[in-house]
Amino acid sequence: MEESLTSPARKIHIIQGEYQVVRDSGVVLSTVLGSCVAACLRDPEAGVGGMNHFLLPGGKAAKPLEAERYGAYLMELLINGLLKHGARRERMEAKIFGGSRMVEGLSDIGAENGAFAREFLKNEGIRIVAENLGGRLGRRLEYHPLSGRARQILLSTPIAVEPVKRAPEKKVAYGTLELF
Repeated sequence: MEESLTSPARKIHIIQGEYQVVRDSGVVLSTVLGSCVAACLRDPEAGVGGMNHFLLPGGKAAKPLEAERYGAYLMELLINGLLKHGARRERMEAKIFGGSRMVEGLSDIGAENGAFAREFLKNEGIRIVAENLGGRLGRRLEYHPLSGRARQILLSTPIAVEPVKRAPEKKVAYGTLELF
């Protein structure tokens, strides 16, 4: 069955902390990435694929409701979702995108996200067939989960991220204290 790149039956946009697994050849999964990473996985024989979008590499969330921000959590959800729909780990293939360095001078969370994705997939025995990580530009990504076709559009200018402006500290005048 041929997929149409220009007029899919349905487009599903994945935002930070989400994942989606589909079996429908008319579905295109899309997202916009900066320092985040999207992992696109599929099992071509089972006819199932999906995408996630994580903000931070593996780790433990400070609060239970923040787990969806982490790569370890979303990678597990995506892989388990594929397995529930008949995929087999040894047949899965991955494409990973994102991980840009969005703010110079701060830690490079994008590189950490990319390294995490590579290592996680290696440890799971899932082959990476394509990747585009790093750089200074954000990306718009469209992924056809059944065919495995991916289209990446680099944003023409870096995403502006302003440093947090802090209010100047207030100086508090303290009285004198005399101890007897």
